[in-house]
Amino acid sequence: MSLSAPLTVVVPLKDEEEGLDALAAALDSLAQDLGGAGALQFVLVDDGSDDRTWELLQQRYAQRPEVQLCRHERNRGIAAAIRTGLQAARTELVASIDGDLSYDPRELPAMVAAMGDADLVTASPYHPRGGVAGVPAWRLLLSRTLSRAYRLLLRSDVHTWTSCFRVYRRASVVDLPLVHERFLGTAELLVRVLRRGGRVVEHPCVLATRRFGQSKLKIGRTILGHVRLLWQVLTRQIR
Repeated sequence: MSLSAPLTVVVPLKDEEEGLDALAAALDSLAQDLGGAGALQFVLVDDGSDDRTWELLQQRYAQRPEVQLCRHERNRGIAAAIRTGLQAARTELVASIDGDLSYDPRELPAMVAAMGDADLVTASPYHPRGGVAGVPAWRLLLSRTLSRAYRLLLRSDVHTWTSCFRVYRRASVVDLPLVHERFLGTAELLVRVLRRGGRVVEHPCVLATRRFGQSKLKIGRTILGHVRLLWQVLTRQIR
């Protein structure tokens, strides 16, 4: 595998102490596979963790020049952490991946290759050629229902709206406003890219249940948040 251009990988982390060894192994393997001096950089963003995540990140990565460490003093949310990583990145192409490895990072070269003249490539388990593994049925139904609502309101062919596994053209997204800093912000960012005439490409991918730790998703708050965001999309408050 190889990259067509330098890439920064942003990893948002919140209380991921338990899984840091597995994450480190996955990132080291990715760097080794992609190879090339300076081809791959990392920005690891601790989003106000209450456990030893920040301490362990410093111990493991403080002396590695290809890794930047960023920290939110308080928990702001996964979309805010990704935005912090985008702002810190020094390459034009920037990827974000889930710290719990619910997607396989080895899909990144194919996602970069799919970028072309697009502004964003998103992993898409709900694409007809995508899939899920071990995801609870209720969560799958909720995600698919919300995705259909976004597709309908935006008259878009995009199947998956809340994936955090993406490749961005940094200049296209780094200055976009962000009202929703938590999980909801992943959908908001996609809406804003499309509303401003941007091009989004889907990469069929498999979403698996998290391998370690606890989900940070608050179901009731997430559903209510999506209802509000869909209303903002309908009334064109989100542009």
